[in-house]
Amino acid sequence: MDLPSGSKNPRLVLRNLDSLLYKCLALIGLALFFRAVVVLPLSSYGGMRPQKLDLGQSLSSDNGIRQNKFLEVPQIVWGLNNQKIAFARACLTARMLNRALLMPSLSASLFYKEVDRLQPISFDRVFQFEKFNSLCSGFVQLGRYSDIRNETGVYEVQKGSGRRWTVQRDLDQLKQVSMDPVDGHEVLRIVGKNPFLWQDHWPVKDYARVFECLVLVDEIAREADRVVSKIRDTGKQLRSGDDDEHDGLSSQQVPYIAVHMRIEIDWMIHCKKLEQRSNITQICSSKKEIMERVGNIRGIKPPTMVYLAVADSLLEDSSILTGWSEGLVPIEKKKLGVDGIYKKYPYLIQSAIDYEVCLRSDVFVGNSFSTFSSLVALDRTQKTIRMGLATGSSSCGVDVRWPSYAYNILGESNGPHRWMTNMSDSSLQAISYGTNVISC
Repeated sequence: MDLPSGSKNPRLVLRNLDSLLYKCLALIGLALFFRAVVVLPLSSYGGMRPQKLDLGQSLSSDNGIRQNKFLEVPQIVWGLNNQKIAFARACLTARMLNRALLMPSLSASLFYKEVDRLQPISFDRVFQFEKFNSLCSGFVQLGRYSDIRNETGVYEVQKGSGRRWTVQRDLDQLKQVSMDPVDGHEVLRIVGKNPFLWQDHWPVKDYARVFECLVLVDEIAREADRVVSKIRDTGKQLRSGDDDEHDGLSSQQVPYIAVHMRIEIDWMIHCKKLEQRSNITQICSSKKEIMERVGNIRGIKPPTMVYLAVADSLLEDSSILTGWSEGLVPIEKKKLGVDGIYKKYPYLIQSAIDYEVCLRSDVFVGNSFSTFSSLVALDRTQKTIRMGLATGSSSCGVDVRWPSYAYNILGESNGPHRWMTNMSDSSLQAISYGTNVISC
């Protein structure tokens, strides 16, 4: 069939329409591609940025730690300072998992093997809960069991033990439980050994940050104030009328030395075995050696009170008060008349009071293989650095405001060795188990 003159072929018309449609679609595609590749990346430098919805962040506290996720740890045991290290290690573990640490139970009594005889005591009976969260805001956080919403079940994490449980295996486990589906549980409960024995993944400065947030409750702090005041008042009485140099000196200005004297029978047995295993002879110190080295500390003006932080078993041994250098006046809690303060409390709080007395002393002397002494030295080093009076181990050669010494290591002039904690250490290993390699 013939078409009228001037008419176009329908097939040709459809072909032209198809070509035009393809061109339009191609142009639209190019425009979208150009926008995705060029325009959106440029917008991230000042324009609106696409927001990713994070349900976990919606329940985070202002300091970035999730309020709806918690870590639970076993009862913390052993000595005061082992418990402080265990607590800090639990806090840092929770921080790594972006969780709050449920307020743990401490141990008021001191039993190393009879775990069932450990008298539990709540953390907030010893340290201030709210103060801790305020001082450590943005770093670590404590939660209460009343904060749990019971929206999911508790997931138990078994901590490994033994030589096969290496630092890397422990770290791998923490990484695994920080991911879904385990991370979806509201509470991760770690079961097994005491946190003091957990593997260490954090530098000394992180531990020091946690320790700084531990503030004694008012009742215990007041008891420590009473003991320190008694020491200084006694020292003022000794100095009164001594010479014109001490006239007008307030009791708060009267200096004292604190000596953490480790000479108990159980300690001497332990340190002798430790010397044999480690092939180190600078661990044990006799009573005579401690007295001689403390007496050789330079710059001490007599008469000076020497507070002996000793175990109760030594309070009946009058010989610890004899044999000191002239000008040093030794005193312990019984002779000072403050033993009644200590007897009101369980072991843990007694130790906390003594720790505070040593921490506030003008000069501290301890044993570098003692956790108690090591944490006092760490606290004093941190305090010196915070106040701008030192910059770390580089200041060991200069006089510092609150010097510390290790009597088990021989220093200059046959005195104890100067001691400042190396705040740049990559782990707390040396402080947890002792060392004869100290910064000064």
